[in-house]
Amino acid sequence: MNPDFGRVYTSSKPNTSPAHRFDPFPESRPPLAASIRAGAAMAMSTIRSALARASIAPKLRAPHRFAATAAAGETQPERVAAEMIRYALGGAVHRSSPEEAMRILEQGASNLQGGGEGGAEAVGLLMLAMSTLLYRSGRRQDAMEKLKASQQVAPSASFRVAAWEALMGLHMEAGQEMSHSISPNDSVDLSIKDDSQWSDQDHLKFRVNAIKGLIALLNGDTESAAQLFVDGCRDFAGCKHQTENAAVSYGEYLHCVGDFPMATQVYESVLEAARMEDMSGNLLAAGNMVPEEVSLGATCSYGQLLSQSGKFGEAEDYLTRALQKAEEQFGANHPKVGIVLTCVARMYKLKAKSEGSSSIMVQEGLYRKALEVLKAPAINSEGTSKQMDWRDIISLARGEYAELLLIQSNRKAEGERMKEWAQDAWRNRRLTLAQALEFSEPSKPTVVVDTRIGRVL
Repeated sequence: MNPDFGRVYTSSKPNTSPAHRFDPFPESRPPLAASIRAGAAMAMSTIRSALARASIAPKLRAPHRFAATAAAGETQPERVAAEMIRYALGGAVHRSSPEEAMRILEQGASNLQGGGEGGAEAVGLLMLAMSTLLYRSGRRQDAMEKLKASQQVAPSASFRVAAWEALMGLHMEAGQEMSHSISPNDSVDLSIKDDSQWSDQDHLKFRVNAIKGLIALLNGDTESAAQLFVDGCRDFAGCKHQTENAAVSYGEYLHCVGDFPMATQVYESVLEAARMEDMSGNLLAAGNMVPEEVSLGATCSYGQLLSQSGKFGEAEDYLTRALQKAEEQFGANHPKVGIVLTCVARMYKLKAKSEGSSSIMVQEGLYRKALEVLKAPAINSEGTSKQMDWRDIISLARGEYAELLLIQSNRKAEGERMKEWAQDAWRNRRLTLAQALEFSEPSKPTVVVDTRIGRVL
């Protein structure tokens, strides 16, 4: 048995990354909750002050980073909405009291309704923020209803695409059946439909085609995905016009089909944009497609690519950064943390296979923790016959875990039961579970776990 099992994992290679090392048992570290509570009172006071200023100060100026962005707009109502969103969706604020944050956003929408130039756009931004808050609070269906309602408020092209993008992201996360032929106009009232508003804008076309391409990948239609991504990325030039989310999807497509060099370029361009804070003012996003989720997704997907390329030192750095991001954004027991833990465990599996070593205990600890955080149903339950959140990831993690058990003579029976469960739950249309568990050469179809939607591509 590994004598260090249960301690903080330390690689033999010195760590020059600012990211913390992965701990197979994160509960041994000081909880994040203490720091969240420590800043909550100050944050809530700031929010109340912002709401008061928004109600009485017609000359209010928003922080520079919002006023300078296209997402926040140039009108007074949009700047007021931007400041409210900044405070209401702040990390400590919504975790401390999501109800209070929601009241602030609702009051802001009420105050800005019919506020003249920019009023509709400001209300639309606040509704996108409300849907994000609902999603973060675990109310996915309510978030989806809010997104549907928001599309009737601000019919500008960019707003409609952002709301549709978020709505499709939540549908994908919920495992709902969709066709890649769907478009933003399919969920917008007939009275405000106008294809010319968005179809002739390259950056919006890129965002629309990227979502369609992601749906095609989930449906196992790689040929349609290729056409959508090639057409949509023809004018792509390095994450401009708030296209980072679409770029992550494009990178994942390239990753899936084995074009690792191009996927690397795309992932690195998104991460560079995040480092330069070019994404910070993007208010035209919601749900699981907000900038924080995009940064997490790019970091985790790049870490997976590096591990599949045999670059285990770099892969470990990026995956532990992804774990840190997930814990900071959602808390240590959120399913997103379980998703990243699954990717970390898969990295250790490939590393052990490549080096001819064994890390069974570490891998098992990771898979057990991931399944615990994901709230996986018991093996002997009826969970596989019902709607199950995070089905893709739970099936993959259990399939990987089963392989560890099957090589241990005294645990083969347990492994067989777990493998049977995973195979029964697996629903991926592009790869069988056996193909997903077998790490293939870069030139062959490759598994990519998308943390934004919690699906296996």
